[in-house]
This record gives sequence, structure tokens and C-alpha cells, in this order.
Amino acid sequence: MIEALAYVREGDVLVIWKLDRLGRSLRHLIETVSELDKRGAGLRSLTESIDTTTPGGRLIFHVFGALGQFERDLIRERTCAGLAAAIARGRRGGRKPVVTADKLERAKALLAKGLRVREAAMRLKIGKTALYEALRKPGPAERPKPQREATPLNEHGGAVAA
Repeated sequence: MIEALAYVREGDVLVIWKLDRLGRSLRHLIETVSELDKRGAGLRSLTESIDTTTPGGRLIFHVFGALGQFERDLIRERTCAGLAAAIARGRRGGRKPVVTADKLERAKALLAKGLRVREAAMRLKIGKTALYEALRKPGPAERPKPQREATPLNEHGGAVAA
């Protein structure tokens, strides 16, 4: 794509399959089309039937780009609201820890008897890297509790925008 953009000359029309193949974001897409326009070249998208060499095509290009950006913003907003609601319900994301407190205590006991970390991990059926990581982290009693403010929720359980 970079080579095609560098090759475009005045009077050329760059033909692409779909708008999202040209730019990473709406801003990038508009900058690319503006650069093509400055060089006297146009853009034609086959999937969206947009041709920026016409006034109507430029209008549709900007409307489609704005709608795409709006959709991405809505998805981001819903995702953040869903995560905030899950946190408010006491749910945490991410993978469950492989090394439980019980396994960690058993591993410490095996290590105290003189076993190597690799041997202790094999006996407990956990990875040695996971065991090293668990041994390196402070225990729950030593770990400071994070101080978080409560997230205000609306009537649907979603986070209220500040």
C-alpha cells in the first residue's frame, strides 16, 4: 500500500477493495485521502462504491468514515461500561492463578526439604515458571490492598460517565 501511495501521480485514481484497507483510523484515512487530493489524485473504493473524484463521492466518504468512527467509539464505550459493571459486581477479568495458596504452601514445604523448584513444580503438576513467579510475589498478608473509589452505576448496572 505504501508503494502504491508513493507511485500515485496527478490524474490517477487509487482503487482499493475496502476503505478499512487504506487507513488504521478515521483520522489516518482522511489524512491519506487529503494527501491524494493535494497530489491531484482520487480514491475509489469498490466495496463502498465511493469515488472521491466527485463532490458526492467526497461527501459519502466523510459520512462513511464518521459512521465507522462512531461505531468504534460506541463499542469502546460499551466495553468499558461492561468492565466497570463486572468490577462493581466483584468480578475480575483474566486467567485464574495456576499456583493456588495451597500449592504455594506445599511447594515451599518441598523446597524446605531440599527439592529444586523444577522438581517441586513437577510434583505439584504446575510449570516451573509459574512457581518461580508465585514465589517471587509477596503473599496476601504482605500485599497492600488497592484503594479504589466506588464506581457510580446507573439503573442498568452500567458505569455512569463522569
